[in-house]
Amino acid sequence: MAERESGTVGIILAGGRGERAKPITLESADYIRSKALIPFAGRRLIEWVVDACREQGIRRFYVVAQGLENRSQIKLLLGHGERYGVEVRYSRSSFDRYNVGSGAATLHNLEQWDLGGRALVLPVDSIFDFSLEELEATHRASDAVVTVAAVARSPLEVAGKYGAMRTDGDGLVSGFVEKPGLGLIHELFPEATTDSCALVPTNAGMYLVDCDRLRLAAREPELMRQAQQSLDWGGDLLPWLVRNGRAVAAHHIARLGDLGNVQDYLLTLRHVLSGTYAQMNQLMPDPRSEQPRYWIHESSLHTKDDISGTTLADKIAQGDVTVGPGVRIGRDVTVGSGVRLEYTDIGDGAELREGARLSGAALGDSSVIGPYARITDSYIGPMAEIHSARDRPALLDGYCAVGDGAHLWQGSRLSGVSVYPRLRVPALANLPAGTALTSSDDILRWV
Repeated sequence: MAERESGTVGIILAGGRGERAKPITLESADYIRSKALIPFAGRRLIEWVVDACREQGIRRFYVVAQGLENRSQIKLLLGHGERYGVEVRYSRSSFDRYNVGSGAATLHNLEQWDLGGRALVLPVDSIFDFSLEELEATHRASDAVVTVAAVARSPLEVAGKYGAMRTDGDGLVSGFVEKPGLGLIHELFPEATTDSCALVPTNAGMYLVDCDRLRLAAREPELMRQAQQSLDWGGDLLPWLVRNGRAVAAHHIARLGDLGNVQDYLLTLRHVLSGTYAQMNQLMPDPRSEQPRYWIHESSLHTKDDISGTTLADKIAQGDVTVGPGVRIGRDVTVGSGVRLEYTDIGDGAELREGARLSGAALGDSSVIGPYARITDSYIGPMAEIHSARDRPALLDGYCAVGDGAHLWQGSRLSGVSVYPRLRVPALANLPAGTALTSSDDILRWV
């Protein structure tokens, strides 16, 4: 993609605690890593965000952080942007007390940085397929204070999960409904029924703003009071702007990948590895193979497992290991005989023992998958170990998540269960989907 210089700056809202994404956002039971630092397809989320925006011409970024750990983690990775060819500045810690919602954080920090012109406000727990140039064109043509990136979704996708927008013939937003139920969706959008092709425009959580006019609106007494108490973009700030006659436009983008919880994380990862996201295709290295589509680091191709003594390259050539479609294998990964992989991301230094089968999975750095394990639609954190054997295979599916450094014993059968970091879990089965094992006390209840 040819780079261009844009007058737009980026504001990254990175201060959230990532509660919905636990245990992915946990390094231990009581230590939350920033959502910005969640690993995704070989990099951290905020790195993908910065690179995607830089490629479209944004060279200055302002990061809204929150608290010591969040701020220091992000700054340790990004620094001031030198490695990424951009400039990065951070919100002041003294402003943390004003970050009472995404809208309030934006308004207060626009003042802190004394920003004018255009700014692209975006979260750090999503990836987007969009054209900044087209977004800017809509923004100019509508003379909007804010232009909302919109994604069209079915009523069933929207119900209870996404904010919906009603627009007029000129593309201006006439109303917002935050996470409506299915009945209300059909009432407000009668054309969008469950058996039709009509879709509902939803708020993607990315906003192109006119900084000067938005700062002027923020001086209205009512909005000032709200910004001191609680002010989110979708539920509060956008509806206030529309109610008070400020022009808010909607611009449809190609795609949004939500990474805010385990299921959405894994579904988005599958789509990225499948090549669905054009922008990510341009940012990622070229696949080693297009049919089937996969990436394997050179070091892993030449790594031998300690049982057969053969390299991964040998195993693939002999048909002993099946890789793809949609597989990314990082550095120094050991893959045993008989392994089958599809739509799976494997971090550096991971080990996959003989006979393991993975589909729709994400493995963190230095994780270990035991012999004949079956891992489907599940997240395995860094240095986690899934013990398994031919006669007692571990079976995980249904969007399980195993936290950093946790161990699961042979014979474990889990579906839709979360295991918090560093726990050692005996072979368990038949736990209800949605169960979270957060401590040894939780484990004892099920033993």
